[in-house]
Amino acid sequence: MELRQLNYFIAVAEERHFGRAAKRLHMAQPPLSQQIRQLEEQLGVKLLDRTTRRVDLTPAGQELLDRGRQIINEVETLKADVYQVGNGATGVLRVGFSGSATYSVMPRLVRHAKEQLPGVSLTLQGEMLTPAMEAGLRDHTLDAAILRPPVASQDIEYRIVGREKLVVAMPSDSPLASGRPVAANELQEQNFVSYPPGSGVYRTVSEMCRRAGFQLRIAQVTHETSTMLSFVAASSGIAVVPESVRALQLEGVLYAGLEDSPVTEMAVAWRRDDRSALLGNFLNLVMDVTDHD
Repeated sequence: MELRQLNYFIAVAEERHFGRAAKRLHMAQPPLSQQIRQLEEQLGVKLLDRTTRRVDLTPAGQELLDRGRQIINEVETLKADVYQVGNGATGVLRVGFSGSATYSVMPRLVRHAKEQLPGVSLTLQGEMLTPAMEAGLRDHTLDAAILRPPVASQDIEYRIVGREKLVVAMPSDSPLASGRPVAANELQEQNFVSYPPGSGVYRTVSEMCRRAGFQLRIAQVTHETSTMLSFVAASSGIAVVPESVRALQLEGVLYAGLEDSPVTEMAVAWRRDDRSALLGNFLNLVMDVTDHD
């Protein structure tokens, strides 16, 4: 039994008349009658009692009508669902992001995703460093990542979506808390609360200090930006963080700009061989959100 035959039968069963059913199906009556006879032969049962004036359903015909409507509805739903998935309108996308992205692009990205991609479920993994996100993309535990370049793997493609300066987070009683921008060489005697060496911000800060003539003196290392600022508030040291982290206001922590501050980049990254429509729609959304920064 084909879906085409099932649709023919449902039309005849609902109209109770071959002529009206043929008109509804935009076909001639003789071919329709032939299709119904073939269906009865295939099933080995009589589906319709035919008279000169009308068509009545046999018990087998009634069963086929009831179950057939369900099947057609399920097929139409399946077609719609497959279309939605194929066009990236529904599905699950696993996204990793850096700690500082929590205070910049991620809130806007999540809000716009709910509005523009309501059928897409984002599974978010935050406070991740770039090497961990690279590994997640390579082993397919992540589909996309908001990270800070550079990216080591040739299997991962990325696009820059933002640039921001660095600022100094310091205890509120720090001698550096003068309300003016801080020069890099003024940080020489400071203890640093730092991201791990594998992070993009660490590399940028380390290079800034090297150019200023000294090496980082690290007191604490942490992956999480919020934990880093807690250490700063406890006077464990200063931290150099992306400017967007200013959004996180913590008692005991002050921020100051950096003179001639280096710029750190943010990028959206994905597997080079991933051509799914779902990913493409997400990347377009990221571009749209960050274009308005």
